[in-house]
Amino acid sequence: MGAMSESVQVRCPACRREHHFTAPSYPCACGAPVTPVLDRRTAPSAVAHRSWDDEWIVLRCPACGRRDQWPHPELGCACGTVLRLPATALSVDPPADPHGEPSADPSADSSVEQSPESTSKAHTAISRTPPSEALPRPPAVPPSAAPRRAFRPVAIRTARDAVTSAAHYLNWLGHGDVRRADQRPTSGIGLASRGLLAQVDPSVRPASLRDVECLWLTAMTESTECVYFSLAGYTDDARARADQLRVPLFVLDLTGTPQPVNATADALDARGG
Repeated sequence: MGAMSESVQVRCPACRREHHFTAPSYPCACGAPVTPVLDRRTAPSAVAHRSWDDEWIVLRCPACGRRDQWPHPELGCACGTVLRLPATALSVDPPADPHGEPSADPSADSSVEQSPESTSKAHTAISRTPPSEALPRPPAVPPSAAPRRAFRPVAIRTARDAVTSAAHYLNWLGHGDVRRADQRPTSGIGLASRGLLAQVDPSVRPASLRDVECLWLTAMTESTECVYFSLAGYTDDARARADQLRVPLFVLDLTGTPQPVNATADALDARGG
């Protein structure tokens, strides 16, 4: 079994507020949950500048020994400070092969490394592609193209695939300048385009009411529209609030095709942005 999520007490160095933080779990390709083990001996650090390399952490699945990259644990304080929480190595050793020998898979290293930067059904895992590579940019769709070509999904095998799939979909809707958002959202990865802010959540936890409201508030602050993509779906109160705020909600299936969850998402998909 995977490591159980633990709750730790975190103090913001800027305003001294106390927070309780629970490390998120992510699904390995084998189906087992993978959870970063938080390092209680090291204080969290405030995130001053963001880069793709610093967003990721390498974790080993305690069930199969596979190493993959997942979003680095972070906590947003009400004062506006974003805290990055240090993590320690998973203590469970990978299983031995049928002949009694340790796994020969080089990815079965038990360490947790800092990267040079859905559901359990999804069985996603971050690809082994170095995270320092730029987010793949899909080809631009001419705004005058008529009829609009069919959307070509990117199969989701990894969490980075989920981000790439969402970027492709936004481009298909007519947003040809999709990039990483300047601010990281409460969970998952933020994408931005001219007049649009998107959130992609590849975790096994359904998006919450707070996640939807935070995305909407950030979009309002930046005077943009917003859209949410989730692998694990949404809680009932999150869906109800999204309907009130007219936030389009999509669920990413394993083919990489965003499925509209509410009427606002249906309308967005139908009109192509």
